[in-house]
Amino acid sequence: MARRLAQYSESADGLTCTFFSPAHKAAALQLCEWMRSAGLRVEIDAIGNVVGRYPSPASEAQALIVGSHYDTVTNAGLFDGRLGILTALVVTEHLRCVGWRLPFHIDVVAFSEEEGIRFSVPYLGSGAITGNFDEATLQRRDANGIRLADLIGDNSASAIPGLARPASTLRGYLEVHIEQGPVLLQRDFPVAIVSSIAGSARFSISINGVAGHAGTVPMMLRRDAAAAAAKIVLAVERRCVEAPTLVGTVGQLVVPHGAINVIPGRCELSLDVRAADDSTRDAAVADILGAVEKITKCRGVTADVKEIARYPAVPCAQSLQSCFAKAIAKIGIEPFYLVSGAGHDAGMFAGLTEIGMLFVRCGNGGVSHSPLETVTEDDADVAARVLLDVLVNLGQSS
Repeated sequence: MARRLAQYSESADGLTCTFFSPAHKAAALQLCEWMRSAGLRVEIDAIGNVVGRYPSPASEAQALIVGSHYDTVTNAGLFDGRLGILTALVVTEHLRCVGWRLPFHIDVVAFSEEEGIRFSVPYLGSGAITGNFDEATLQRRDANGIRLADLIGDNSASAIPGLARPASTLRGYLEVHIEQGPVLLQRDFPVAIVSSIAGSARFSISINGVAGHAGTVPMMLRRDAAAAAAKIVLAVERRCVEAPTLVGTVGQLVVPHGAINVIPGRCELSLDVRAADDSTRDAAVADILGAVEKITKCRGVTADVKEIARYPAVPCAQSLQSCFAKAIAKIGIEPFYLVSGAGHDAGMFAGLTEIGMLFVRCGNGGVSHSPLETVTEDDADVAARVLLDVLVNLGQSS
């Protein structure tokens, strides 16, 4: 199913499926077809989420949302996000086939936009359902100048606030997701229970120096913006090895109008800092920004630092972690726990309902966000059996 869904792509030589592109809309229709075939009641909502409901016999029952996202990064792997949707779909179809009805509705939700590629804003789909959609986002434009509100249409834009689910209507949120890292592979575990989703802080930093001729300005008189940026990258690395769950990344490093024979007068870089708890992350951010100030002052350049986003760490519910642990132990596997360094749609449900996540082993050395991303059939089977057990046992305890 993941391979078939990957045929809907914006690029002929890989998988790229960004928000509301023709490929994205085609993928949504394919998911609708599969959900209907599985016996679910299906709709595509105003923000492009595909929502399939396996109804409870009690019409006024709460809903347990099980899902993930179907948009992708550029040149993506087949399983990031989509593994969670398809696992939920086949498990729910199995429940229908055996006639097992639960005291809550199961809503299989394929969220429309988690990656934030097209409009540089993540979690559009899950943000709408959790009531976290910022209406100012409707005015954002993509690289081609297309405004989000114009892309989805006025009627859809005005309908987004109505997608928010009140807490009283929810039984919880579950998400199966590829690990996107090498830990399970190294430990030889097929799945892991997510204990929390790391909090993140993102910044853009512009270093302003003085451009000059590469052959005529002595080294000691230079105000090289790129050299200062290089020192900042090393400062990030030094600081972020100090705590077990702390990571820091400079993923973008650009010299605008750079040339081989010109001293860089400007350098632009990104900063992404994450940790399992907000205090660890915030302490690292403070130290790094302090280092930026010292480095730029020492090198005679200036820095313009802009915070782009800050997301709190999200603990997963102990009760759902326990459910996953019991299900994993039943099939003879030792329960193993991991912090998610990556953000997920699950994080948007913080404070609204209980959250549970299951990671599935990532092959090829743990490579993700890449065509090299792999999951074995056996590991996908384990994940489906664990999810099925959790759903059934939640139903018995409700």
